[in-house]
Amino acid sequence: MGLQVIRNATCTFCGCVCDDIELHHDAVRIHEAKKACVLGTAWFLNHTAEKKHPAALIDGREATLDDAIETAATLLHEADMPLVYGMSNTTCEAQKECIAMADRLGGLLDSHTSL
Repeated sequence: MGLQVIRNATCTFCGCVCDDIELHHDAVRIHEAKKACVLGTAWFLNHTAEKKHPAALIDGREATLDDAIETAATLLHEADMPLVYGMSNTTCEAQKECIAMADRLGGLLDSHTSL
């Protein structure tokens, strides 16, 4: 069976939101990302439907998602000034929640563009 093609895919990796990318994929992974820059290509080619990692880790050991959320909440609550960082691979809605979380925790908000 040949590869399927998705035309006019949008890449949200760096924030430029390129929307003319052509993805060639099978049922498991993306094999080619035409018209994507080197960052977008690396991002797309590393996406897979395969389960390569456990749902969550706590101190390097596999954990349930519920336990990981509870641990993260505890660590954030106990932090003096937590840094909420990244978000380049997230939706606008998720970024809004990160901003609200940083505000509620009295923390700092930063994006990858500060580098």
